[in-house]
Amino acid sequence: MKQLASKLGLKVDPAIFFISAGLSLVFVIALVVAPVTIGAAFSVGRSWIVTNLGWLFILGVNVWLGFLIYAAMSRHGHIRLGKRDSRPEYSNLSWFTMLFAGGIGTVLMFWGVAEPISHYQTPPLPGVMPFTIEAAQDAISISLYHLALHTWTIFTLPGLAFAYFINRYDLPVRVSSVFYPLLREKIHGPIGKTIDIASILGTLFGVAVSLGLGASQVAAGLSALFGWSDSTLLRLMILGSLTAVATLSIMAGLDKGIRFLSNLNIGMAVGLMVFVLVFGSSLFLLRGVVETFGLYLSNLPRLAFWNDMLHGEGMGTGDWGWQGDWTVFYWTWTVTWSPFIGLFVARISRGRTIREFVFGVLLAPSLFTVIWFAIFGWQAMEMDGLGQLARAAMGPAAGNISSAVTESVPLAMFAFFEELPWTPVMQGLAILIVAIFFATSSDSASLVVDMLSSGSATAGPVRQRVFWGLAEGLIAATLILLAGEAGLTALQEVITVVGLPIFLLVCLMIPSLIRGFAAEDIDHVTIGKRPALSEFDQNTPEEPASVSAPAPKA
Repeated sequence: MKQLASKLGLKVDPAIFFISAGLSLVFVIALVVAPVTIGAAFSVGRSWIVTNLGWLFILGVNVWLGFLIYAAMSRHGHIRLGKRDSRPEYSNLSWFTMLFAGGIGTVLMFWGVAEPISHYQTPPLPGVMPFTIEAAQDAISISLYHLALHTWTIFTLPGLAFAYFINRYDLPVRVSSVFYPLLREKIHGPIGKTIDIASILGTLFGVAVSLGLGASQVAAGLSALFGWSDSTLLRLMILGSLTAVATLSIMAGLDKGIRFLSNLNIGMAVGLMVFVLVFGSSLFLLRGVVETFGLYLSNLPRLAFWNDMLHGEGMGTGDWGWQGDWTVFYWTWTVTWSPFIGLFVARISRGRTIREFVFGVLLAPSLFTVIWFAIFGWQAMEMDGLGQLARAAMGPAAGNISSAVTESVPLAMFAFFEELPWTPVMQGLAILIVAIFFATSSDSASLVVDMLSSGSATAGPVRQRVFWGLAEGLIAATLILLAGEAGLTALQEVITVVGLPIFLLVCLMIPSLIRGFAAEDIDHVTIGKRPALSEFDQNTPEEPASVSAPAPKA
């Protein structure tokens, strides 16, 4: 394998690269040949995981969040994620836009209208009637539970572990490096390579699901805007075009490509949100933004530990009902992204302190997410008819948005803009934003997978990075073309199964970090020598005492 890698001009660990690429190819071929059979097999595995271990995923993410808060608030929060004198490479604004666009920008565009409306018309919590004020409040709270702090917790913990061990210990840029305190030199052997291969596969298939959903939303938007048929050919053309954009961004590199697209896209997304605020029910939405923060904070403890244990059928059969298809699936899918997002965030966060990193990655995107759902979610529910009295007064006009969500989730955002001015312009802008979010997720993932296969933070040969970018697009395109909806459904089943070992790996990152923190000389690294009271007594106006400069903070 070393000779083959050399002939191809690749700078990779041959075992990790070729085994990952080979397993990806084998799985796609198997999925295309027998999507129903593969899907059925993984469906059994997914059902077992959700039924028997769903509680573990929900508890685990809460434990991760608690550990992150502890790490940031403790004396270890001053430690820099790099050398003692290192400083951040990117401004706060560029840092935020890159981590957000590479993270869940596409997801917010996809679910910003669809998820609140879905929970509004089909309330998850027992005893809540559809289309009521209570259902609306729960819909916003549950949407934020899924996509704010807890989603970013799943990205932040691996990101912190990667940034700490790779930047401070000068270890290879691989997931296995995180477990150095536990495995020591075994990270370079078969155990470490197995961890890295599993992480690459999880990233490839996790991103492929998102690319499939993104192509579906863009196709739905073009269908609504131009009346085109939402066909397989159209989705393939969209995938091809956006994969090409992502590939060009990959070739340009992190600074020129990904940062440019991220800054452009977040600017357009903010513009879209401001448009809805100005041309929608402005006063209602401003009040809604403030109230949404209260709803989220007050309902978060209940939702964070909710396990659907009183679900009617579940009490007798162990079935999870609604939450198994939503929350548990969200966490298993999101955790397959955690090596990708974690390494990407670690790469752009070198030089920041642990406290900066944790609160920045957790709070900045979560704050944006709360505002986003407050504006799009509340406006969509008001358009649909907010409460029974409002729906009765609207007559036949009520239910337009909820009907669109029932018909097609990707169509929800575009049906939403039909109720606002400048419909074609805003639908076109929404398509462009989804497309660029799609591209930034793809190029960020390609960059990270390239790092995982090479073990270096330095960009590999262009052909190497382009290979992974094309691989992601081809996996999604092959599934859409040859396996159809059965292929995408099967892949979603696979994601849940693949998510379990990755989830367990992330859990092990906590003891690894604790051992790493315990080895730090905190007094020397972050605080310096504390002056004694007698030193202050010696200071007089006539003869100021000479005070030594404190040791540099980490």
